[in-house]
Amino acid sequence: MKIALIGGHGKVALLAAPELVERGHQVTSFFRNPEHTEDVRATGADAVVLDVEHADTAEIAEALRGHDAVVWSAGAGGGSPERTYAVDRDAAIRSMDAAEQAGAKRYVMVSFATADEKYLVPEDDSFYPYMASKIAADDYLRGSGLDWTVLGPGKLTLDEPTGRIHPDPDPEQGTDTSRANVALTIVEALESAGSIGRTINYRDGETPIAEVMAG
Repeated sequence: MKIALIGGHGKVALLAAPELVERGHQVTSFFRNPEHTEDVRATGADAVVLDVEHADTAEIAEALRGHDAVVWSAGAGGGSPERTYAVDRDAAIRSMDAAEQAGAKRYVMVSFATADEKYLVPEDDSFYPYMASKIAADDYLRGSGLDWTVLGPGKLTLDEPTGRIHPDPDPEQGTDTSRANVALTIVEALESAGSIGRTINYRDGETPIAEVMAG
């Protein structure tokens, strides 16, 4: 499978790319800062500079042409609400339209476990722009014509991978999730047709990731 990984210099993407390459996939990692090129190449992926925040749909579609699948693992990383909306909502949505135009039918969104209206914080909360952006992007993806999966990990940690997660966790009971396990969920979701059309919220746990993705 030829996979486009958007947000290729993020901590999760840098872990996912070599795992995908090791399993025989061809990976193109897209990232904003040219200074990160060597870091991305070291994963075994093709490194391509693409500023999705400012690229229009046609430009993204051209970059995605020839790929079978798209993984969105990008984000503004906090900062101004304006940039959060621009990247986590608007650019993400453009990438979905671009994927459809480019014929990249499979799309995996890395979201977070409480990206749901029922958990949405008040508008004056600093976390509101991020939550609102992710909720909007996830909803748009679910309504698209793509073969989508929304992955919802909990609070991210730097713990070692276990290859095991707990689906549908209670947010009140803790949601710690290692970035390495998130990377593995991306890989297993792409390789499992059983994950298509599902929102899969999870934290680190005891169930093999492949089993959860199979449904």
